[in-house]
Amino acid sequence: MASLAVYAAAGAVLYVIWRVLRNLLVPSPLDNIPGPPPMSFVSGNLLQISGQGHWDFVRHIRETYGPVTKLYNNFGSRFLLVYDTKALHSIFIKDQDSYYKGEHARVANLMLLGPGLLATSGDVHRKQRKMLNPVFSIAHMRNLTPLFYSITDKMPQLRIAVETRVKDGPQEMDMLGWMGRTALELIGQGGFGHSFDPIVTEPSDRFADAVKAFIPSLGQLTWARAILPYIKYMGPRRFRRLLVDLMPFQMVQRVKTVNDIVYEHSKKIINDKKAALERGDQELIHTVGEGKDIISILLRANMFASEEDKLSDEEIIAQMSTFIVAGVDTTSNAMSRILHLLAEHQDVQDKLRQELLNARELYGDVIPYDELSQLPYLDAVCRETLRLHAPVNMVRREAKRDTVLPLAQTIRGVDGSVMNEIPVPKGTFMFCNLRLCNTNEALWGEDALEWKPERWLKPLPRAVEDANIPGIYANLVTFVSGSHACMYVF
Repeated sequence: MASLAVYAAAGAVLYVIWRVLRNLLVPSPLDNIPGPPPMSFVSGNLLQISGQGHWDFVRHIRETYGPVTKLYNNFGSRFLLVYDTKALHSIFIKDQDSYYKGEHARVANLMLLGPGLLATSGDVHRKQRKMLNPVFSIAHMRNLTPLFYSITDKMPQLRIAVETRVKDGPQEMDMLGWMGRTALELIGQGGFGHSFDPIVTEPSDRFADAVKAFIPSLGQLTWARAILPYIKYMGPRRFRRLLVDLMPFQMVQRVKTVNDIVYEHSKKIINDKKAALERGDQELIHTVGEGKDIISILLRANMFASEEDKLSDEEIIAQMSTFIVAGVDTTSNAMSRILHLLAEHQDVQDKLRQELLNARELYGDVIPYDELSQLPYLDAVCRETLRLHAPVNMVRREAKRDTVLPLAQTIRGVDGSVMNEIPVPKGTFMFCNLRLCNTNEALWGEDALEWKPERWLKPLPRAVEDANIPGIYANLVTFVSGSHACMYVF
């Protein structure tokens, strides 16, 4: 047994050495792509592209190298930073079967969130989206509008806090915490028929605390996320759990605890909803969300689905965990950003307030969903904020096979040749920068980096219309496109 372990360790070491030597000695088609030198051989450009203050480095790339840039990963391996529209269209739509999120990301999401949309691909992913697409229809979102109004009407603490702070003049306030609580309650009631936080007192809900801690706790474990995918090869599930339990790292145990709480509470909510459905819809009417929440609708649809389309209990629990973890942070960040920008642009704030006051005079305090979504200035503020400040700046893809990446804008190779396409070897990682595409001056004009809601009240530049931008919303790549586009766009 001891000799077997020695051979296994030796094999792992030899494999790593071979990979490093291959990066150093074997030429790559990517070598002809221009890009900055690595910060170090060990970390490459990773800390520059993902660390604190990374936007200065990204800005340098945009100004110096253009829409496709070669960067370095660990130990000399290469990857691409991409924001060329034709290349993104190929990755997300035209040739999407040639790319996936990568085995590291898939396994990590599977272990953290379960077999939901973020952890599946191929036929399984398509089956899940087939079941979920109708659940996120406009009709269902329209039914949730009165519920959202009722939640925001019960926010006296926020109003009192703001009024107290600004009664003597402008003051700086931390709105992210309040928006986090609000987003959690909106998604809790609208998504699951569950109240996390009444927003009238300080919350004391373990589930709510775990959801809010999920993303921040993962952010402190960059090194652990790198090895997480390999844990699946370390024996059966119980043994892997034992290994995690024995790790002497406080943050690892913190992530484990947070993950357990999210899973167990999600499972309990799903089981309670299933039991209520089996007893009849009348019982759901008296619950939070009145049976109109997304999970109740999904469970109801799943009950009547064919066996081949039906989702397992584990898949449904994973959808719930994915929805809440992915939705709360992005929603609260977007709302906080809008408030921040409105505070900086008093003229925009005044115009938006007047539009909303006029709408309330016409429709009452509860402006219907369709009429609210058609308010032109409100729509312009939302679009411009999501253009300039996408809640997720980058998504990662990996080439499943050798392929070719077409370019809308030619680049000049290191050898001086003009390139309108790039050969991409199997296994190449691509960081698709959504913000750089949304702020590309070649498309949006010289004021692309300025926040100007008025740009949406007139025809967009012809370059934007002609660029075939691979997005599902407003000529933006904010929510990506193709089979892995964000489903949670209301």
